[in-house]
Amino acid sequence: MGTTLTTRNPDPTLLSTLDLSGPAIRGGFTALIEAAGTGAGIESYLTALQLKVRIFRELLADGRVAELDELQFLGLCTFMSTVRRRAGPWLADHDYAALRERMTLLLGDEGDVQSRFDAFLAGFPKDRRHRWLRDLGAEMLHFTAPDSIPLMTRWIWDADTRSGVLREIWFDVEPGQDTLTLSDRVEIFLALRNELEPFLRENGIYRDLALMQDLLCAHLYARYINDRGSTYLKGDFAGGEDPMAHTRRLLGLDCCDADGIRMKVKLPDTASALSIASLQLSA
Repeated sequence: MGTTLTTRNPDPTLLSTLDLSGPAIRGGFTALIEAAGTGAGIESYLTALQLKVRIFRELLADGRVAELDELQFLGLCTFMSTVRRRAGPWLADHDYAALRERMTLLLGDEGDVQSRFDAFLAGFPKDRRHRWLRDLGAEMLHFTAPDSIPLMTRWIWDADTRSGVLREIWFDVEPGQDTLTLSDRVEIFLALRNELEPFLRENGIYRDLALMQDLLCAHLYARYINDRGSTYLKGDFAGGEDPMAHTRRLLGLDCCDADGIRMKVKLPDTASALSIASLQLSA
């Protein structure tokens, strides 16, 4: 019997109010609209994010994660920019079945979001080689239930390195400083969502609010990458050929183009002889 995703989160009325910079957010939003307008527009990026949600749900939701095979998993990784270069080499030395079991518990119905996320991360060493697993868990949680679970990737906020979108839009932190002290618990990400949603509504955005927040946050951090670079992202985000390049990469949308979905994941040696055509991704 498949499990149903449980998304119990803290009471929104108990969340802290974040000290965010209105001008920084407004400036990022204006830059996003202008940058997207140089191409196919905001709607094209929202459509790509909707496709990502559909694929994640079809492969992971309602207990289907328990049947996810290794090639399907690698196919999902191509939509996760900070995961796709690391997952394959890691799998060459680790048992995929054990990882799938942990992913199944992560998306299961035992406990709230934070307790399941904590349990998932506790199954891996806390070192540089395994940091990508935080992003893996965060993306799986969010893109199977985007309206109820916020995106909790490291580029949104990483308490260990004190880096991410929150630092770039915090009211009293100078650009480039790493003095901001915040946890990276689910309450912080929900508080960010509670701050951004009214702003988007005030600026005429009334649908796909969760995905629009993803897009806005990605563009806010893309501006930081463009301006200053990033220690743990620079290998994934070199270049910057257009104003939306880093924004697409942060959200894993750079695998989508006019010709379809391109595999960008680095495969483990054990999968080198397998046919990518066997990936069962529904579009």
